[in-house]
Amino acid sequence: MRDPKDRPNIILINCDDLGYGDIGCYGSPVNKTPVLDRLAAEGVRFTDFYMAAPVCTPSRAAMMTGCYPQRVSLDRVDNGDWVLFPGQSMGLNPEEITIAALLKRQGYATKLVGKWHLGDQEPFLPTRHGFDSYYGIPFSNDMGLMAWKEYFNRFPPLPLMRDEQVVQEQPDQASLTERYVEECVRFIRDSRDEPFFLYLAHMYVHVPIYAPQRFLDASDNGPYGAAVECVDWAAGAVMYELKRLGLDENTIVIFTSDNGSAVGDGGGSNAPLRGTKGTTWEGGQRLPCIVRWPGVVPAGCECGEMTTSMDLLPTLAGLAGTAAPDDRMIDGKNVRELWLNPGDAASPHEAFFYYLCDRLEAVRAGKWKLHVEHNELYDLAADIGETTNVIDQHPDVVKELSALAAACRRDLGDAITETTGENRRPAGQVDNPKPLTTYDPNHPYIIALYD
Repeated sequence: MRDPKDRPNIILINCDDLGYGDIGCYGSPVNKTPVLDRLAAEGVRFTDFYMAAPVCTPSRAAMMTGCYPQRVSLDRVDNGDWVLFPGQSMGLNPEEITIAALLKRQGYATKLVGKWHLGDQEPFLPTRHGFDSYYGIPFSNDMGLMAWKEYFNRFPPLPLMRDEQVVQEQPDQASLTERYVEECVRFIRDSRDEPFFLYLAHMYVHVPIYAPQRFLDASDNGPYGAAVECVDWAAGAVMYELKRLGLDENTIVIFTSDNGSAVGDGGGSNAPLRGTKGTTWEGGQRLPCIVRWPGVVPAGCECGEMTTSMDLLPTLAGLAGTAAPDDRMIDGKNVRELWLNPGDAASPHEAFFYYLCDRLEAVRAGKWKLHVEHNELYDLAADIGETTNVIDQHPDVVKELSALAAACRRDLGDAITETTGENRRPAGQVDNPKPLTTYDPNHPYIIALYD
């Protein structure tokens, strides 16, 4: 058996639209998440962890590449949309290097189960970006045939894929998480004798929410709570399998979400943060992050240092015995010391930049956050909810953060100031893109329309 530090197994669990206040160990009073709470008790819980965007495609591009989405030109889709839609010509450039590609070079078996959302054309699929195999829906679960009038003719049937083939159209979403877990368990069993990287990208709690009946029956927070508790169950099933196979101590488990909750009337929460998905207030981009690695990452710790999803690539590469690519600019930092010594190590980030698509809207350095567009300054250490604008009291801080924002604009660009950005790399493009599915009135869809 391998030493736990010799190319440890890695499981990355990423939720969709799960907010900062949606699980118990981050303060939820309504969603029951005993498995995730136990993961936090057995590992490190990060309080100041950021995704690089408040919506799906750019957020996932950043996590996979270790780069701001502006760096890889997936900050805004070529038709002006915030995220990629079925059958578009754009996607993650095949020249980019993902976490999976780096780990595969180190002898890891690699698999993605769930949502990809970085392009559905052949050159952009997960199997072209370092994943040995793929099972899931390649974009958001609302991008299928819908009963809503404005959606009915907008999307083709929702595709469930295995590797590069569509294996079902319009799947029953209430059963999909169980199928995802089965796929994860099968992969763990098949890969038990070699290092593996499993990326489980949930469809929950993105709308429309279809949860299994047993979770609906037990929920104190309607369908939303049922979906959160199904995510918790899935984590428990994966953890059970790790322990059953004696892989627990050899495996790093990371849990997070791609952006904040949309909230509304659906039951989600970003408390105590201000803002929602699609905004650059803290609630849009500050997310839960739990890292568990028995015997290596100390148990029951909390880390308030600033970290980002972009740090996963260099950190995991280092722990696997390699390093981030040195032939291109990478924005993530190796935060190994924050994982191993969360009470003593300091964040390697000078600043974090909050973009909404191609618009630089805010910058954080230390405890200070400047909303450059709104001309507002907040002390996040004293005012996590961004309630009290203190810009008039701290002109020196405003000057410092404004200089950081100006440097960022020159580097990555900014639509507000019409700055192009000197260090952007192109997104992938294909000619004559086609959707993965087309509607067939004679097809025996198990779900004709999602309501």
